Amino acid sequence: MKKLLFVVLAALMVASLALASCGSSTPTKITVATDATWPPFESVNTDTNKIEGFDIDLMNAVAAKAGLEIEFINVGWDPLLTGMAQGTYDAAISSITIYPERQEKMLFSDPYYPAGQIITVEKSNTTITGLSTLKGKVGAQLGTTGAIEAAKVAGVDLKTYDEIGLAFVDLMNGQIDAVVCDNPVAALYVVKNADKLKLAGAAFTTEQYGIAVAKGKEDILKKINEGLKKVLAEGIIKTLEEKWYKTE
Repeated sequence: MKKLLFVVLAALMVASLALASCGSSTPTKITVATDATWPPFESVNTDTNKIEGFDIDLMNAVAAKAGLEIEFINVGWDPLLTGMAQGTYDAAISSITIYPERQEKMLFSDPYYPAGQIITVEKSNTTITGLSTLKGKVGAQLGTTGAIEAAKVAGVDLKTYDEIGLAFVDLMNGQIDAVVCDNPVAALYVVKNADKLKLAGAAFTTEQYGIAVAKGKEDILKKINEGLKKVLAEGIIKTLEEKWYKTE
């Protein structure tokens, strides 16, 4: 009888360990905020009404490698930064430059993409040719490094927008003299509006995008970095560039 009881208990222990092992492989579900107004990195597909883009594909690939299940939340840029600082979201991916002031409020993954601020003007503009000649009414998205950098320039009357697309609309309508934003985004707007817009000079800052993680969630940051390292080694950046913003 004692021997039988021992066998039963041993079997139960093995079963419980097996169940625990199965449970550990269940993906960790996290909320990931994004401001889907920043093509080609994140935007809403008007046909499917789904969020898509370079960053979205990258985050999904990272999650698959890291054992994470993602719930994307579309939120405005300013609320996104505030929410990350308050721990409202677990993480965020939205062309977020790793910036000292932001690092005080949130954690960041290893860098995954280089970018820089660049100036866009109307095609007929011959006055603004780069940062040294930037002046007049300049548009940028509120809270971005573009707005931060443009505000530093003497002679600039900065106008901020909740969405970068609104700044480009005003530029094409002659309401402002220039737009300052990340170079991949600017390049896409110029390609799509080649008869109206052009770039003025080269990028004048050197930045790196990172995936933001709420403070206190170092376990999630570790998983994200592990997944990111794997997908970068597989050459995902080149694949995503070719898919989302291959331009001349």
